[in-house]
Amino acid sequence: MSGSSIGKIFKVTTWGESHGQAIGCVIEGVPPNLKIDENFIQNFLDRRRPGQSKFTTQRKEEDKIKILSGIFEQKTTGTPISLIIYNKDQKSKDYQEIKDKFRPGHADFSYQMKYGIRDYRGGGRASARETAMRVAAGAIAQKVLGEKIKIRGALIQIGQEKINQKNWNWNEINKNDFFCPDKQVIKKWEDYLLKIRKEGSSVGAIIQITVTGAPPGLGEPVFSKIDALLAQAIMSIPAVKGVEIGNGFKSAELRGEENSDEIRYKNNKIFFESNNAGGSLGGISSGQDIIVKFAVKPTSSILTKRKTINLKNKNTSIVTKGRHDPCVGIRAVPVGEAMVAIILADLFLLNQSLKTNF
Repeated sequence: MSGSSIGKIFKVTTWGESHGQAIGCVIEGVPPNLKIDENFIQNFLDRRRPGQSKFTTQRKEEDKIKILSGIFEQKTTGTPISLIIYNKDQKSKDYQEIKDKFRPGHADFSYQMKYGIRDYRGGGRASARETAMRVAAGAIAQKVLGEKIKIRGALIQIGQEKINQKNWNWNEINKNDFFCPDKQVIKKWEDYLLKIRKEGSSVGAIIQITVTGAPPGLGEPVFSKIDALLAQAIMSIPAVKGVEIGNGFKSAELRGEENSDEIRYKNNKIFFESNNAGGSLGGISSGQDIIVKFAVKPTSSILTKRKTINLKNKNTSIVTKGRHDPCVGIRAVPVGEAMVAIILADLFLLNQSLKTNF
């Protein structure tokens, strides 16, 4: 299987399956002498960890990270960093009844068609379980970028229920189970999602990632534009079905004078009067906030009976049991942050290798 790596200089390769013994990753291109230990990485993983609230999967995984190589005496050595997390709470028997059936919305059918075999235990390689290693790699990417560049994610919509943008408060993000910046909507979301879970169904979500402090000059024309790389990275997250940079699809509704970001100079500083472009001009960062939004589809594993076929192409039906997120978009927030960090770290190191002035 190819396609398990991302990045040119800061290169991340993940491995492992949902119900295998472990999942892991190898990270290449990390500069030496960066201070990193397991606790630093663990802080990022704890934000994504399953089973922390009634609104996510109840699979109990500590997601305890272990460093295998590339770090000595809490400092990077410049050699490949290898990380591992041992799976502890697999319940593969939950999938025995459906091992010969294809779950609608899942990768079962396409994996079977491509490889002639699939790991049916919780989705195998296609499972969102794999994203834990992206978050671990994203933690190291954040260290490469430094403290001036802040990458923050927020859940801004669940199903049809949106936040009020006027109530946006970054300080609220870590005070609720939704990574939500609008405390006024929390109770409504709780009632809404509990109803969805009780009905054995699921809903999608929209997440926004905001990057502040990114220098101008990140991104390589023509095929490695920062927009293109961010879109690829975000679209690689399981269940993601759409990405927007800045105004995104809304820009199609605007006139040119509404959508353009006028540039001014005052007090020895260059500034923009708006940020409809989302921090990217010509695929190169402008120094403004980088704004990325992405849509996550409803979790495909639901208790509602659905039509499908089996391995013998016979029509049948299926009900997916087990422990699943009623809204997988909640835990996608730290994953989105991690993927943006990985791309920016790669572009940052590429600029350094070209000796580009920031």
